[in-house]
Amino acid sequence: MKHALAAFAVVLLLSGCTATTGPDISYGYSPNLQPIPGSITYGGQPRTKLKKAPVGSIVPHQFIDSYGRKVYETYIIEPDRSLRLTSRRWAPDFLGFDD
Repeated sequence: MKHALAAFAVVLLLSGCTATTGPDISYGYSPNLQPIPGSITYGGQPRTKLKKAPVGSIVPHQFIDSYGRKVYETYIIEPDRSLRLTSRRWAPDFLGFDD
């Protein structure tokens, strides 16, 4: 009976888990980062192209997300002058202090 109760507890705990189906990474350093609301490339590439910046230049971007967290993103300018999102990180803002 103890084994059945333990097995039932394990099944109950695992039933709350969800499986991920792919590389839908939303933070860190990855070639698979997807834009989120507030990102420069959210909704597509910007209409204006960065014509004076050299190819391979790093473009930093920061904004506040919908949860009130400060988000730092890094983009790289591609040869066709589009922007590629390369990294994203969140910085906690304890007690509302700003840098």
